[in-house]
Amino acid sequence: MSIMSYNGGAIIAMAGKDCVAIASDRRLGIQLQTVSTDFQKVFRLSPKIYVGLAGLASDVQTLKNLLEFRMGLYKLKEEREMSPAVLSNMLSHLLYEKRFGPYFAEPIVAGLDDKNQPFLSTMDLIGANVCEKDFVVTGTCSGNLFGMCESLYRPDQSPEELFETLAQALLAAVDRDAMSGWGGVVHIITKDGVTTKELKGRQD
Repeated sequence: MSIMSYNGGAIIAMAGKDCVAIASDRRLGIQLQTVSTDFQKVFRLSPKIYVGLAGLASDVQTLKNLLEFRMGLYKLKEEREMSPAVLSNMLSHLLYEKRFGPYFAEPIVAGLDDKNQPFLSTMDLIGANVCEKDFVVTGTCSGNLFGMCESLYRPDQSPEELFETLAQALLAAVDRDAMSGWGGVVHIITKDGVTTKELKGRQD
């Protein structure tokens, strides 16, 4: 079994009209044994930027602490908030620095830029960065998530429509994957603030 699927997980982010949403499942497992059902994989790094980290749980928490530290240094030095594009590049460099002994985590960056336009990017464990206009996925059931997103995604959705699309895609995908699931959490980011909703899924 790959070390990337040792703890399981599924993360998805999708862009709408002047809004962006990111969602993850809640399961933490050791291979097929479930250990926890409320493990956090999506983290708020600034009022308009969230990062999802899928992969080995210990590296997820290490990377989250490192990102918070680097963002704090940037804010002290520059006296402004980091933009999602800058964060994405910084995270890419951070991962590539450790390419010979990498962090086993595949991040997703989702947020709104200075003009409140959606920004989505994802990368592999050594920081190969790709930006998308519609949706990005990562985790053990990324194939299922891609299929659901390609079926359900429509451009320029409102925050309410975006939540419905994202929730249906996540729940349908994790139901077909033994390594992820146990409900989910969705964060919808708009220029007015962030709405967080919890999803109840199959408890098996």
